[in-house]
Amino acid sequence: MKNLVIVESVTKTKTLKKYLGKDYEILASYGHVRDLLPKTGAVDVNDNFHMNYQLIEKNKKHVDAIVKAVKAAETLYLATDPDREGEAIAWHLLEILKSKKLLKNLNVHRVAFNEITKNAVAEAIKHPREISMPLVDAQQARRALDYLVGFNLSPLLWKKIRRGLSAGRVQSPALRMICEREEEIEKFISQEYWTIAAECQFNKVDFLAKLVEYQGEKLKQFSFTNADQTAAARDALLKLANGKLTVSSVEKKQRKRNPAAPFTTSTLQQEAARKCGFTTRKTMQIAQQLYEGINIGDGPVGLITYMRTDSVALAQEAVGEIRQFITENYGFEALPEAPRVYKTKAKNAQEAHEAVRPTSVFHVPEKIKSHLTPDQFKLYQLIWQRAIACQMAHALFDQVTVELQANEKNTFRVTGATLVKPGFLSVYEEGLDDPKKDEEDESKVKLPALKEGDVVTLNDIKNEQHFTEPPPRYSEASLVKALEEYGIGRPSTYASIISTLQARDYVSLEQKRFYPTDVGKIVNKFLTQHFTTYVDYDFTAKLEDTLDDISRGEKAWIPVMDDFWQPFHHQVDEIGKNVQRIDVTSEKLDEACPKCAKPLLIRLGKSGRFVGCSGYPECDYTRNVDESHEEAQALAEKVEGRQCPECQGDLVYKRGKFGRFIGCGNYPECKYIESLTKTENTGVTCPSCHQGMLTKRKSRFGTFFYSCNKYPDCKYIVNHEPVAKVCPKCKWPIMMKKTTKRRGTELVCAIKTCGHAEPFKEE
Repeated sequence: MKNLVIVESVTKTKTLKKYLGKDYEILASYGHVRDLLPKTGAVDVNDNFHMNYQLIEKNKKHVDAIVKAVKAAETLYLATDPDREGEAIAWHLLEILKSKKLLKNLNVHRVAFNEITKNAVAEAIKHPREISMPLVDAQQARRALDYLVGFNLSPLLWKKIRRGLSAGRVQSPALRMICEREEEIEKFISQEYWTIAAECQFNKVDFLAKLVEYQGEKLKQFSFTNADQTAAARDALLKLANGKLTVSSVEKKQRKRNPAAPFTTSTLQQEAARKCGFTTRKTMQIAQQLYEGINIGDGPVGLITYMRTDSVALAQEAVGEIRQFITENYGFEALPEAPRVYKTKAKNAQEAHEAVRPTSVFHVPEKIKSHLTPDQFKLYQLIWQRAIACQMAHALFDQVTVELQANEKNTFRVTGATLVKPGFLSVYEEGLDDPKKDEEDESKVKLPALKEGDVVTLNDIKNEQHFTEPPPRYSEASLVKALEEYGIGRPSTYASIISTLQARDYVSLEQKRFYPTDVGKIVNKFLTQHFTTYVDYDFTAKLEDTLDDISRGEKAWIPVMDDFWQPFHHQVDEIGKNVQRIDVTSEKLDEACPKCAKPLLIRLGKSGRFVGCSGYPECDYTRNVDESHEEAQALAEKVEGRQCPECQGDLVYKRGKFGRFIGCGNYPECKYIESLTKTENTGVTCPSCHQGMLTKRKSRFGTFFYSCNKYPDCKYIVNHEPVAKVCPKCKWPIMMKKTTKRRGTELVCAIKTCGHAEPFKEE
């Protein structure tokens, strides 16, 4: 065996073996082979930040296999991934071989390919290079920074807040982002406002026009703030119009819409979250599988290019292939005259590879679907469609804006758009984090042919109440987008940032939105108060840019480390000496304890924050944060003297993960519980156990749901309102489901697989 190729994953070995043949032996390192010692002193700050590494135990057997194979090889190709981490793995392997004195008669080459195809692999083998030490230095600097922050801040959090906590250089600013959004929501005061719209008809076509000018004044959001104002305006307009409105102007124009750029890591994660419901971690796992190779009938083939990239650029060969495919399948009219060129914002040219795209667009998703898992198919189809669409012609809309008047001082306006040429929309349309409602989308408003002077029938004028809403909590997609905009982290780290925050119980993901936990809020408050610089968005972004400078060879990594370490170390020492735990974990209330008259505090406990007496342990008064003393007393009286109906033990008032409840004092031997949430019996028998009744309940998010009153023995839950009627097909209950405005309300079967649906008719 003369040629030995080392890659990162075993999946990739199968694909490369197919391309390189029997003259090459291919082994996998299974990711990183060395890491810092997991103890203080792994980074020696007194010796130019010398880093002390050790073999990763789980990969030791794979390193041994590589060492054994090297002894019989003449040429070694280090073909790890084409990014900082891949470059570092190649360097670590070389350092291990050097320590074992195995490099004397060995030809060592670094090869990298952005896609695992036969041509790309052959070209990489023909044009090897040396290991890029600037990339290695950037990776080492990042690892050392993360280590120093973690090993110095985490013990401080243990002392000042709670044992088991930890902090990270990049995760902490991300946590701050989520906590600040929550504070915005908590401080938000909703305001009422009303809109007025005319229900019109012309040539048997119904449409809705919004009032934009009333009595000569242009309307703003808060022009009407209560029902009385709008009722008076409605009556005046109905009287004035007398059932008719006159078209005062018709403005027609064409609007173009261009396709989105091909995927970067960030935009792929965002779109996969929106359209496939994937977490960032799941997206990267599936993308890795598609990159490394899937057997589509003739051995493994890498289906996409490397998935960790900031670039939106496409290779000329790829553009040519995409344009050929568009011409053959969608016709010349779907192709722009010149190829579309997208410019990359990333400054780091060495790491800015191609965008994420199919290695060949002729691997059509539907044709290879049988060889992919459902999740692999969803993600591959997304990447394929985006790549095709980015080189297609723009979409063209005919937009019409019509103004109608009761007189010259009262104007209604409606805008509609008609898709004339679909262009790229025939293949792909980008998703939105917070899409507008169907009825607000002008492309779905159907207007009759109107001209100036036409008189339309005014059927009615409707008033609609609205309330301003706080900014939405972050979803995975919007959080990744915000991290990218602020320059926090890099594409390859977004998944680990999010999963780390969840693993540390600093945030929870509820209904696909991030909520900071009580612990997360306190950790964030501590860090923003005492380590302001290190959770500052600009500081974190500039540090990431500095790491990019190191990777380009523009800066040396040791001075960068020194500039960071000296002030950071001093700050850790100062806070450790001068800040007390009670100041961090408690918050004073302007209220005296009802038992001993000492001040009350909001404190952090095992199950979250609670109100407690500052005289603890002498005084043991406590209550929940979201209740007054009177409410707490009333709840305590509710269970006083009551016994558990199952074991005769005393009932107690408790607070759990999902709110307050009454439980048995003999828990865990007895698990009897009672909900404190007011319930409403629907009179519908539970379709699951056929014994209990469905009750209407309110969740902690303020939404209603329906569940069996035999819980926890029966855990049947639905969101739609049950109706005292059974499905004619399967005899299960019918549920009332509100759909779009156009379709109204439907009655659907509680069993989704049944599929029965019928229009709802009020009796």
